[in-house]
Amino acid sequence: MSAIIISENAALAQTVIDIIKTCYDPEIPVDIWELGLIYEIKIDEQNNLSVKMTLTSPSCPVAESLPPEVEQKLKKISGIASAKVILTFNPPWTKDMMSEVAQVELGFM
Repeated sequence: MSAIIISENAALAQTVIDIIKTCYDPEIPVDIWELGLIYEIKIDEQNNLSVKMTLTSPSCPVAESLPPEVEQKLKKISGIASAKVILTFNPPWTKDMMSEVAQVELGFM
C-alpha cells in the first residue's frame, strides 16, 4: 500500500515525504515511509498540511512520542502554514504495507 498524496504542489509534497523519511520507529531500522505507516498526505491551497499515519500496533511503545516527533519536523518545512498528524488504526497496519525496500532491509524478501 502506498500513501495517498493530495496536493497541487508536487515539490512541497516531495519535501514532506523527504522529511517523513527521516523518522524511524526506534525498534525497526527502516523509516516510517518505507514501513508503510503513512496513509495520507494532504496539503490544501493555503499550504496547511495534514498527515494520516498509523503505528505497527496500537500498543506500540512509541505511540506517544513518534506522532508528535513527525509533526514537529513537518512544522519546520519552509512553505508549510501548519502541520497536523492524525493517528489512525483503520486499516490496521500489516507487513504487506511495507515497501520492497523495507521488506528487503528486514529480510522478508
